[in-house]
Amino acid sequence: MEQNKEIVMEKHIREFLAYLKNQRNAAANTISSYNRDLNEFYQYLVQHQGEVINGHDLYLDRINPLMIRSYLSLLFQKNGATSIARKLSSLRSMFKYFVKKGVIDQNPAKVINSPKLPKKLPKFLNVDEINALLTAKFDLTKYGLRDRTILELLYSSGLRVSELVALNIEDVDMNESLVRIRGKGNKERLVPIGEKAKQALITYFHDRRNTPIIRDPNAIFLNKNGTRLTVRSVQRLVSRMTQEIGLSKNATPHMIRHSFATHMLGSGADLRSIQELLGHKSLSTTQRYTHVGVEELSKVYDKTHPKS
Repeated sequence: MEQNKEIVMEKHIREFLAYLKNQRNAAANTISSYNRDLNEFYQYLVQHQGEVINGHDLYLDRINPLMIRSYLSLLFQKNGATSIARKLSSLRSMFKYFVKKGVIDQNPAKVINSPKLPKKLPKFLNVDEINALLTAKFDLTKYGLRDRTILELLYSSGLRVSELVALNIEDVDMNESLVRIRGKGNKERLVPIGEKAKQALITYFHDRRNTPIIRDPNAIFLNKNGTRLTVRSVQRLVSRMTQEIGLSKNATPHMIRHSFATHMLGSGADLRSIQELLGHKSLSTTQRYTHVGVEELSKVYDKTHPKS
């Protein structure tokens, strides 16, 4: 009987993860993070809060803020503030779901403040570094064409790497120079593509026809097995390509996305437009790039102003 009572929490976690997948259209990486965070909390309850499990089948209503604070205190010994804030957010989300379902009356994680996070400016490549990356003499085999097209598209449209690998051929409108993106929460947006990215796509599509094995005909970017390229593969190829040209920064796809936004802002684009292009839900997320602009401006001032 004891074992069955322990399974109750696992059942709640599975139900919440299914809700994220089927109703919220959460990304696989997001679901995996929630799964890890929630099961870590469950293991803490088993090891340190046995009274929550014993003698009460639906024991979510016995979890109180003090238990969560004790859990977070334990986490502080091995985890940074960013990691702890994410784990607390996962708990809040799950309890909020079960409040709405009527399983519990209150969200015990709602009253707990998140740890203060250090404000990190987005890392980005400057215009010269981006130009060096996009004009490098890479091997123009079928994979070289593919990889160059990936770089052009990442910088031209500011895509998340998960959005890039999810692209299907039907998502690209060459006539209008637009690409349809399915972003977080499966929300769609239309993003322009520049002329260089468009020409790179045309060249890549022409070469792609000669691919001997295509197991996923809808996917734009394929690996050597003819299936859709993965997020991790794109992260590796961007890192490898920046190393090959000798950039001091080890670039990532997300850094190229930051570069797109920073350069757009520096060229006079307004924040609302950049927010739409990036698919940010909140303008406050986009406003991080204004701080980047101020930092760069300060560097120029320090170098050039005679009284600095």
